[in-house]
Amino acid sequence: MKHLVKARTAGLALLVLMIVILSACSSSNNNKTNEAANNGNAQTSSDPAATDSGKKLPRVAFVYIGPPGDGGWTFEHDNGRKYMEEKLGIKADTVENVPESADAERVITELAQNHDIIFTTSFGYMDYTLNVAKKFPDVKFMHTAGYKTADNMSTYFGKNYEASYLSGIAAGKMTKSNVIGYVGAFPIPEVIYNINAFALGIQSVNPDAKLDVVWSNTWYDPTAERQAAISLLDKGADVLLAYQDSPATLQAAAERGALAGGNDSDMTRYAPEAYLTNPTWNWGPYYTKVVQSVIDGTWKSEQYSGDMVDGMVGLAPLGPSIPDDVKKLVEDAKAKILSGELDVFSGPITDASGASKLEAGQTMSLENILEMNWFVKGVEGTIPQ
Repeated sequence: MKHLVKARTAGLALLVLMIVILSACSSSNNNKTNEAANNGNAQTSSDPAATDSGKKLPRVAFVYIGPPGDGGWTFEHDNGRKYMEEKLGIKADTVENVPESADAERVITELAQNHDIIFTTSFGYMDYTLNVAKKFPDVKFMHTAGYKTADNMSTYFGKNYEASYLSGIAAGKMTKSNVIGYVGAFPIPEVIYNINAFALGIQSVNPDAKLDVVWSNTWYDPTAERQAAISLLDKGADVLLAYQDSPATLQAAAERGALAGGNDSDMTRYAPEAYLTNPTWNWGPYYTKVVQSVIDGTWKSEQYSGDMVDGMVGLAPLGPSIPDDVKKLVEDAKAKILSGELDVFSGPITDASGASKLEAGQTMSLENILEMNWFVKGVEGTIPQ
């Protein structure tokens, strides 16, 4: 009987030990993505399933610069993720509020250990994404707005400057003071060429108007962006556009009886009567296409640039206070862009100093647009180095 008790006790101890080991392994696996979110919030999915054809569904993750509730940039990327999930039956993981710093590389590295595709959705993640891509050659990396690629890393963005030009037409027709303001995010080419396109749109209908630029050096900081907007309003600007993710500029303009537009998403809901319009994004079809290409085994590294024709770039509906004749001007110009008749960056174009940048009859290459570090004539402000 003693031996039987001992045997049972030993067996019970062994069973407990096995349960502890299995629990520890499970906890380690479940915590991999959560550890990546030390500086943000992660939502995790279950193990990958298979398609009806038996193909394994890839494990997908998104790295966000801000919260999906920002109403702008991250909000639209998250909408794109949801669209892809619905179309393909995939539940992706997300990590939000990841700073553009070494923390980003740590987060991306953690995700690369248990994901097949990683979308990093801010310009400042470029080098960190590339560093991790070199260490994980079997993982596909997709970086937004950058210009560096690898065999397993692509870039993707769109010609949002087309919609910035159209927003400029609306602004040029609606200003009464001929002073228009732009709250720039960071002095990088992406923001600079959108400012220039906005200015060219203004000048196409109102050559007397001037565009004044101030920098907030933020992507999402409503307090700083509001202050920048107020500084432009104090200078007499009665129409504003902003390139940040928050509606702070629009809200500040509404308080002063001015018009404004935001960025990335239709922001009408924040101040309907003060709303102008602004460029918008539609990422869902692209995300679906990319993930499907990985499933099909046809994915390849590329630098993709969407536009208004393929629907990646859009223009938010003009606000209710914009008259029909202005709406028609914008729609007519949009039709010309869609047909290829109008190229936003067509010569002649001179820079703010008066130097010729593009001769009449010439159009600027996409490569030169993406490297733009100068303002067109009519833009007042400086570009910090």
